Amino acid sequence: MAWTEERVTELKKLWAEGHSASQIANQLGGVTRNAVIGKVHRLGLSGRATPSRPVKRPPRLTRATPQAPRVNTGVVAKAATPTAPAAPRAPSQPAASLKPMRLPNGDFVTVMNVKDTMCKWPIGDPTDPNFSFCGRSSSDGSPYCADHAKLAFQPARKRERAPKEDGFARRMAG
Repeated sequence: MAWTEERVTELKKLWAEGHSASQIANQLGGVTRNAVIGKVHRLGLSGRATPSRPVKRPPRLTRATPQAPRVNTGVVAKAATPTAPAAPRAPSQPAASLKPMRLPNGDFVTVMNVKDTMCKWPIGDPTDPNFSFCGRSSSDGSPYCADHAKLAFQPARKRERAPKEDGFARRMAG
């Protein structure tokens, strides 16, 4: 496909209107998005209208946000009351005390002999020759026995929000 004078004019018009390179390639036909980008670069086109579909990304949430150092202004801010983190729920029987089941021949349940109806909770290090699976009976379509299902499928905890600072203290802290 050659860039004719008409196609270049159409490219310039669509580019100035704020269409994306993909949209322009689709309208012109016979060219790829990269070909449009290359031609725009070679023509030295810049100044565009706002894009036809502005990208609106949600703010990125992080667990720990570093705070800027605060300057001491002499104003005493109300201290936030610390809250203790919620303690993790203990299962009915600790996972460490659940020993893997042995098969009738005395062997542990391994990847070679685990069945659909057996608990597939891993016991030990997979690189260790003594690695095995729990092997107890699983039910309700779960891959785990009742005790290991309690460990694997815990209900979501409600998030706690940090207490808000006093507006005056926040403005003064800066």
